[in-house]
Amino acid sequence: MSDTTRRRPLIAIAGLGIEASTFSPARTEAPAFHPMRGSEIFDRYAAFLGEGTELRRAADWHPALVGKALPGGTATAAAFATLSDEIVERLRAMPPLDGLWYDIHGAMTVEGLADAEAVLLRRIREAVGPDVLISTTMDLHGNVSRELAHQSDLITCYRMAPHEDAEETKERGVRNLVERLQNGAGRPLKAWVPIPVLLPGEKTSTRIEPAKSVYAQVSDAAAQPGVLDAAIWVGYAWADEPRNRAVAVVTGDDEAAVGAQAERLARAFWEAGPAFDFVAPVGSLAETLDAAIESDKRPYFISDSGDNPTAGGAGDVTWTLARLLEDPRVLDTQRVAIYASIPGPDAVATAVEAGVGATVTVTAGAAVDDVHEGPVTFTGVVDGIRHGDRDAEIEVVIRVGGVRIIVTKLRKPYHLERDFTGLGLDPRNADIVVVKIGYLEPELYDMAAGWMMALTPGGVDQDLVRLGHDRIRRPMLPFDAPDFDPDLHARFIAPSNEPLTGPDE
Repeated sequence: MSDTTRRRPLIAIAGLGIEASTFSPARTEAPAFHPMRGSEIFDRYAAFLGEGTELRRAADWHPALVGKALPGGTATAAAFATLSDEIVERLRAMPPLDGLWYDIHGAMTVEGLADAEAVLLRRIREAVGPDVLISTTMDLHGNVSRELAHQSDLITCYRMAPHEDAEETKERGVRNLVERLQNGAGRPLKAWVPIPVLLPGEKTSTRIEPAKSVYAQVSDAAAQPGVLDAAIWVGYAWADEPRNRAVAVVTGDDEAAVGAQAERLARAFWEAGPAFDFVAPVGSLAETLDAAIESDKRPYFISDSGDNPTAGGAGDVTWTLARLLEDPRVLDTQRVAIYASIPGPDAVATAVEAGVGATVTVTAGAAVDDVHEGPVTFTGVVDGIRHGDRDAEIEVVIRVGGVRIIVTKLRKPYHLERDFTGLGLDPRNADIVVVKIGYLEPELYDMAAGWMMALTPGGVDQDLVRLGHDRIRRPMLPFDAPDFDPDLHARFIAPSNEPLTGPDE
């Protein structure tokens, strides 16, 4: 058949994504995934699958369902069942497929399951058949179990943290799938190497060493003859499952090259282990406040890291806010401080009813995670109200002395300058900005003249050892002394259409 008459491959799109902490008391329900169905899914990937794009024209696309939730607590069994059942039903109703793009995060914990993404992919396999080629794209803070690697034919993840290459990674995963189907090359070899290290993203940012140099080797490995793609997963540190650890995976057609590159990447990550450190200066909340107040750098950002909602924190821990409201230096009206943010639907309703300029007394926070501190009550002036946010729904700013507290109907991360300016706040000219986050996302990072991470309590506590993991595989750094020699040889994973045999290492 000539190139001009060759049938375009039929490719489906499906996936569920969330980064979910097992140490948070929060639970995630199905609506939080904001599921998109059918052709509306193209809007999520408009950069490379929009109308008229090369990849859109290269295949006959059949989007099923894609749902992505803000990081949070464990997904309920009912939520997972509802969404996964719908994915499977939609796939079963499709014509025979050649390929499927499985777009996930990789750190979805679900009640009663230990490897949710592999469970869902197994169900997808049963629906579409064993011969369909599946490409899986992931966050580097996801987890790659042996089973997930087995069920996937192509698999890759981001190479940057923060994830400035997210779209590039997804496009690469789709392009590899399309080209593999077009050239009839079939299933590549997969070399999988688990690495007994489990670290938070704040210690493995590719902005700094050693992760910067380790991840620089990934693209080089992927460019070697006989190699299709290469990836290192840091893993997700705030869930307690056997799959949680770092992993290197290399795919390609030359067994020697694929195995050698997988072992090279795994060894580089392992050997860098002792050098991994926080991406910013760290300290207690008191120490970070002292530094911010004494510094002449403005704005000075403080990461309230233990309750980071974009790492899986509940987002409503009040421990930090309570202490800010007790500190006369923060309340001093000669200083401008911003706190982002605390959920409090009743507080928001009170502020909205009172209106801008009114003085209100409200209570917020600790509706979900009250382990460290109870709800906080404060009196202040309503400075701003905004309706219609996708995540928060309604946001208000309440000014207490010098601090502007953002209170939301539903939890929301604050990563972009417009998140603040849309509320009438000017973070660039603030003295102190306290954000529930770990490492600063790009816009905040570029804005910050000074920055420290406060090692605060919460569901994504940076002190992993005190969280109490008891299901991860041991030995594991940093939970055990670094006096063991791990087995970093390449395990070649059976193709997805063949049985997976041997021990689940």
